[in-house]
Amino acid sequence: VQGGQDNPLLDKLFAALKSASSEQAAAPVEARIWALWTDSGADEIDRLMAHGIAAMGAGDFSAADAAFTTMVEQAPGFAEGWNKRATVYYLMGAFDRSTADVEKTLALEPRHFGALSGLGMIRLQQDDEAGALEAFERALAIHPNIAGATSHIRALRVKLKGRAI
Repeated sequence: VQGGQDNPLLDKLFAALKSASSEQAAAPVEARIWALWTDSGADEIDRLMAHGIAAMGAGDFSAADAAFTTMVEQAPGFAEGWNKRATVYYLMGAFDRSTADVEKTLALEPRHFGALSGLGMIRLQQDDEAGALEAFERALAIHPNIAGATSHIRALRVKLKGRAI
């Protein structure tokens, strides 16, 4: 399976994302990146992706977990499979399992701002403010207009000011 993260269009899109002047200007670029990341290029994997996303949207986390687990077993080189399962684990409160899948995602696609932002959210849930700040700052370095990260960073910097990080 040629993972979505291997699409040659991504380099140009990441450059456009970095130079976008606002969240509004970045939105269509971000949407295109997500579309490419989510497209595995293999029909069965794409069916599992659609099924898992639908199950997650319906709040059926066990069905989503099953679909995404089958996906990562069948296509372990497909970063978005790991990222989606990390999201389900986060929603289930399984933060260590979520972190492990975020790490797999980032090993396959180091520019995955969604996984980095998710890692920031995991760290917040674990009361690891310094770890959360680092993750959000890494996401912001890739996607300067990423929704939410800036406000988290601002709040964390205020909280951590004067503390050794």
